[in-house]
Amino acid sequence: MVIAELAVPVVAAPMAGGPSTAELVAAVGEAGGLGFLAGGYLTAESLARQIADVWDASSRPFGVNLFVPDHANTYLPDRPRGLSGHDRAQAVALYRDALAGEAAQRGVELAEPGVGMPDAWERQLDLVVRERVPVVSFTFGLPGAAVFSELSRAGIETVVTVTDHDEATAAISAGADALCLQGPDAGGHRGTLDPAKRPAVASLAELVAAVRPLTQLPLIAAGGIATAEGAAAMVAAGADAVQLGTAFLLTPEAGTSLAYRRALADPALTTTTVTRAFSGRWARALTTDFVLRYGPLAPAAYPEVHHVTVPLRRAAAATDEPELLALWAGTGWREATAVPAATVVAHIARSLTGR
Repeated sequence: MVIAELAVPVVAAPMAGGPSTAELVAAVGEAGGLGFLAGGYLTAESLARQIADVWDASSRPFGVNLFVPDHANTYLPDRPRGLSGHDRAQAVALYRDALAGEAAQRGVELAEPGVGMPDAWERQLDLVVRERVPVVSFTFGLPGAAVFSELSRAGIETVVTVTDHDEATAAISAGADALCLQGPDAGGHRGTLDPAKRPAVASLAELVAAVRPLTQLPLIAAGGIATAEGAAAMVAAGADAVQLGTAFLLTPEAGTSLAYRRALADPALTTTTVTRAFSGRWARALTTDFVLRYGPLAPAAYPEVHHVTVPLRRAAAATDEPELLALWAGTGWREATAVPAATVVAHIARSLTGR
């Protein structure tokens, strides 16, 4: 198994929206760890190009992360899930109206609340099977048994992101080969399998300790790990590997925008907040006025809110305006430094392997 046999038990998290690049994935792999491409917002064609770039740059194993759409999520319980139907559409429309002033000020038009390409999920699955990607991880949902069986037949190792004991139990039963245990300090989106569920608040160490007795599958601890000491503590708690995302944002290999990089080093930004403001799903970001103003207004409607806010975020990126960017960051973001990805891996690895 790829994860169980890593030379260095360090994983570079998939960071959708630009930070995860083929260059970063290859660099982490060459350093002995495991890098992930972020397929969440990519078309199958764009993802195929990135996969090809990784294969060209390195012979090391790597992974691809996919977002599981609601229609393919077998974890969703048989009950109403938060907003639905007319109420959901109305809530998204009201939020779009609330953002109209921000859009007008920047000369952009907010997008209509789309739900993504209906066949994107199937095309991505076909792609990772065809390309024999070594590891595929899933976030935002639990695919059906047929998906796990198909990937297994192709020799692909599977990982499911979970945030609590019940989700871990479901992923184990479904046939996952490994679990990524995401704690509450993680930057970016919380990986809850049910989008209507309030994310768990138990610490990452508590989550690892709760899941370890359930299975012998490899466990990847993720969320807020920013130091060698923090990584060692998760392994001591029972994790087989640690996953870092924010720690790689300032590396030269990452596709982090200039405005995003500046914000991570900005002394005026002093906290992170879990918010729905940018996508409609809970996610941890640096606390800005935009987050404070619009977070309380954002409905629980993913991916509609994501599509609505994309033009604002693109305009902000084009003008190096961090205020409207989704500045995803874990609670340990101050530890991130502008060093090569291999240096980050080596620094964490010393506490785990003694080398």
